[in-house]
Amino acid sequence: MTPKFWALTLLTICEISAMSLWFSATALIPTFRTEFNISSDQASLLTSSVQAGFVVGTLLSAMLMLADRFDPRRVFLASTLIATIANASILLSDPTTVTTIALRFVTGVCMAGIYPVGMKIATTWAKGDIGFLVGLLVGGLTLGSAAPYLFSSFLILDWQLTIAGASMASLVSALLILFVGLGPNHIIAREFHWGAALTAWKIKSLRLANFGYLGHMWELYAMLAWLGVFLDASFKITLQADDAAFWAKVTTFSAIGIGGAIGCIGGGLLADRIGRTTLTMGAMIISGTCAITIGFLFTSPPMIIFIVCFIWGITIIADSPQFSASIAELSPPDMIGTMLTIQTCAGFLLTLITIHMMPHLIDAVSWTYAFAVLAIGPILGTIAMGRLRAHPEALKLAGGNR
Repeated sequence: MTPKFWALTLLTICEISAMSLWFSATALIPTFRTEFNISSDQASLLTSSVQAGFVVGTLLSAMLMLADRFDPRRVFLASTLIATIANASILLSDPTTVTTIALRFVTGVCMAGIYPVGMKIATTWAKGDIGFLVGLLVGGLTLGSAAPYLFSSFLILDWQLTIAGASMASLVSALLILFVGLGPNHIIAREFHWGAALTAWKIKSLRLANFGYLGHMWELYAMLAWLGVFLDASFKITLQADDAAFWAKVTTFSAIGIGGAIGCIGGGLLADRIGRTTLTMGAMIISGTCAITIGFLFTSPPMIIFIVCFIWGITIIADSPQFSASIAELSPPDMIGTMLTIQTCAGFLLTLITIHMMPHLIDAVSWTYAFAVLAIGPILGTIAMGRLRAHPEALKLAGGNR
């Protein structure tokens, strides 16, 4: 086994384990609604507070160029330890209080040292396969993010144990990250300058790739945050109450975790061959179609909903790593970490709108039409990536496979 194989295997395990913190509370929204009678806005805050924290964390990281100036493994370690402590501290508070929201915010801040930093580490090993490598990593991230749904359905019944399980998993990643090697492409930034983050918008090719990513993010996290609630509401009408809760969580984990992992890895392999813009545009067209369709299936037979959700889970994530791979290929070599960080910062800032928009859309137009609004993002994202495809610098993507 090569050093590259071991490094990427350990890094993927670290991402799966650490990212279980992201949705550790979101997966419990149906439980919190039953036990604590939380409102829709409180439910949104359990997810959006993490997003807000991530935005703040990525802004600070990008301004200070942390991922490019320091050993990314040390940044990952410190971030994971603090996030683990914040997540575990939820066990000491009432889930309905501001304290829990604040702890989720701290967790989000620390995710800025885990998600984009992990991608930076992966790119140090790339040699004509960056799409696959980042896809593998984001597939692990997606699986880890969905893990709490598995914890709370198959393995554990008590919400405290779900939080504890996610915290223990992230602690494992903090211990393993020090054993992850850095590849030959690792470059330390020569100097620090405050305006580095603006490079993401000054260079047209980077700007178009970021616009494509924003279209993707408009849809993604609103789907991740509210799909489980949609399924729980639908299955309660067509199934027995206990069966409905169980199958809603299983379907959510299958769509987000398994489908997302398949989409990331398969999309990475495909994008390295047929091109980044081709893959991202195709994935957004299909996922946007699913967003429009899924609401009309509310209260349909669970198997039909499962199939559409699984397709949605594959395609809504398949393009995500390829936006990051595009940024890595289009960025100055000593600024890749910063460019990836600012990309995710902008994307997650946008998700604050869509996550909080969803409950109001549900009240206004019902589940039938609420998700359809998310299709706006993929439509605009497809246009942006089409423009990037026509740009001369698109030849830098996937070895010339635009």
